Amino acid sequence: MTLAEGAGLKLMRALDPETAHGLALRALRAGLAPLPGPVSSPRLATRLAGLDLPNPIGLAAGFDKNATAVAPLMHAGFGFIELGAVTPRPQPGNPRPRLFRLARDRAVINRFGFNNDGMDVVADRLAARPDGIPVGLNLGANKDSDDRAGDYAQVLETCGPYVDFATVNVSSPNTAKLRDLQGPQALAALLERVTRARAALPRPLALFLKIAPDLSDGEIAAIARVALDAGIDAIVATNTTTERTGLHGPHARQQGGLSGAPLFEKSTRVLARLARETGGELPLIGVGGISSAQDAYAKIRAGASAVQLYTAMVYDGLSLAPRIAHDLDQLLAKDGFSNISQAIGIDKETWQ
Repeated sequence: MTLAEGAGLKLMRALDPETAHGLALRALRAGLAPLPGPVSSPRLATRLAGLDLPNPIGLAAGFDKNATAVAPLMHAGFGFIELGAVTPRPQPGNPRPRLFRLARDRAVINRFGFNNDGMDVVADRLAARPDGIPVGLNLGANKDSDDRAGDYAQVLETCGPYVDFATVNVSSPNTAKLRDLQGPQALAALLERVTRARAALPRPLALFLKIAPDLSDGEIAAIARVALDAGIDAIVATNTTTERTGLHGPHARQQGGLSGAPLFEKSTRVLARLARETGGELPLIGVGGISSAQDAYAKIRAGASAVQLYTAMVYDGLSLAPRIAHDLDQLLAKDGFSNISQAIGIDKETWQ
């Protein structure tokens, strides 16, 4: 991290978190952030669900909900980026304040509630994006929708022609009853609608499923079976948690989803359980609490083919992504791996 970036982060942390987030996106669009371009090496090059990634470090959904900084993010050192979540109709989300820093825990609680500009506006922005690393979109449903499965399909139909992958998000805790869609029957019906919409797109698109960390082993096994039967291309594990054990500070009991360092072990256990349940038949993307190359490497060894980060950038800045990629390359070399694929899942039995 440069001195300038450190000073910028200190200034940002003095602001309301949502205001600081908006300023970070403006700085990206204005060209004020250093953009090293995608980091790659023979060890880091990754094949994920038919997508070629220069490195396995991705940007998680939520950072650029409305696809307003796609071009600079594509050059920020990530191997792939995910935008959104996006719903059919624009919606304001939940009342502010709805984003809270837990600095001592290196964590964040949010209850945004799928605030976004709507699929038509986002589709126009995506249509103008440059070529480069894979770009994906997180699909959501409107809060007041009486056909949430139809909402996911509709967003995919509208925005799908302009992205390389889409993620079915049934795991946000900030939209009432959304997580009910993770039940086997509801999930199977939802994925049938979405895969049918995908089949009608003008070009191939990888389809991912993002799940919650707050699931039993039986629920994880059931989701794995449904995903495999539906032809999903990868599972993203995991979204934020509703657990609040061991947190510190005045915002520790705020409602919403908790992300950051406290989520690392819980999300990695879910990831490893999925790796055991799917037996290598389905790529996994590890998310939750990654703030270093060691964290990313642990997710990969637990079963992830790639990882995503977001919350750690609140504390370490946008340059965290290329730093993790560079350091991960060194870890792979140290352990004698010629490519990251050789390390995937080698520790999955140790995460019980």
